[in-house]
Amino acid sequence: RGVVIKQANYTAVNGDEIAADTSTVGAFTVTLPASPSLGDKVKVFDLYGTFSANNLTIGRNGSDIMSIADDLLLNKDNQSIELTYTDATAGWVLTG
Repeated sequence: RGVVIKQANYTAVNGDEIAADTSTVGAFTVTLPASPSLGDKVKVFDLYGTFSANNLTIGRNGSDIMSIADDLLLNKDNQSIELTYTDATAGWVLTG
């Protein structure tokens, strides 16, 4: 899959590269896939450098993120992350 631009709540699929635009619509949530498989990847980046003013939440959708049962808040301008699903214990881990 290529880059997809999102400006509202969205549920990611494996291989997504999401350009999150919080500049005009404000904060929203990108939800990770509900039934991930080993090696699934999702990339997210701040399209216009506005995450500090309008945060982006990464919804865990039942799987841990870095072994923590909490959503991930992106609140730094120009932030970019890549998450890879490892297993039921660690869940999604930051890989990029």
